[in-house]
Amino acid sequence: MDEFVGKVALITGAGRGLGREIALAFSSLGVAVAANDINPINLDETVNQILQAGGNAKAYIFDVAKRMPIEALVAQVLEHFGHIDFLVNHATVEPDTSILEMDEWEFHRTLDVNLGGPFFCMQQVGRVMRESGGGAMVNIVSTGGKGYAQKHCAAHFASQAGLLGLTRAAANEFSAYNIRVNATCTGSVDGDMFPSKGLKIATLHQWRKSFPDLRLGDHPDLVSLVLFLCSNAASSITGQAVSVDLGI
Repeated sequence: MDEFVGKVALITGAGRGLGREIALAFSSLGVAVAANDINPINLDETVNQILQAGGNAKAYIFDVAKRMPIEALVAQVLEHFGHIDFLVNHATVEPDTSILEMDEWEFHRTLDVNLGGPFFCMQQVGRVMRESGGGAMVNIVSTGGKGYAQKHCAAHFASQAGLLGLTRAAANEFSAYNIRVNATCTGSVDGDMFPSKGLKIATLHQWRKSFPDLRLGDHPDLVSLVLFLCSNAASSITGQAVSVDLGI
C-alpha cells in the first residue's frame, strides 16, 4: 500500500459511476485525488465522499473537450498538489443517434470529449510526468473500442477505436520518459493486445488482497485493473488494452 501513499491521481469524469469508484479506490490507498467533471453537483458528491472518509481530494470543473481548458485544469492541479503521478481518462459522452440522423455538432462533440480529451490530457500530463521522472496513464474504453457494434453508436464507437490506437501510440512515445500508458476495456480485444500473454481476472483478485482497505464499489474488477496498471506490479506493462469480460 505504501507505494501509493503521497501520490496524486488526476481522474476525468470522476463525478459518477466508474469514475467515482476509481477516485474513491485511489483515495483509500492514500492517493490525493484531483477529480474532474463537468457536472459540479456530481463532482462535489465524489469529493465529499472522499473527504468524509479521511482522504484528500479537490474538485476541478472543466470541460475536457478542448485543449485550453485542459491546460488550465493541469495547471491548477499542479498549483494545488505540486505533481501528478497517475492519469485516468474516464470522461465520455455516448449519443444515442443514428448515422443518418446525427448532426455535425453531436458528432464533433463525441470525438472532442472521447478522443480529443484523452489526447490533450495525455499531452499536458505527459509533459509534467516527463519532468518528474515518469508516471502511469490509463484510458477507460468501452466495448465499442473493439467490435460489439450496436445501432445508434457509430460516433461513440469510432472514438473508442481511436482511443485504443492513441493508447498504443502514446505508450510508444512516452516509454522513453518512464511513462506507461494502457487501456481497460469491458469488451473483447484481440489476443495480441493482451499484456504479458495472459493477465487473468484471478490475478487481479490475488493482487488486491494486498490492499485490505481498498474500496471497489460496483465494478471491482475494473477498479482493481486500473489500480494494478498504475502500480509497481505493472511496471513492465505498457501499450496494452486489457479486457475484463470473462472471456466472452
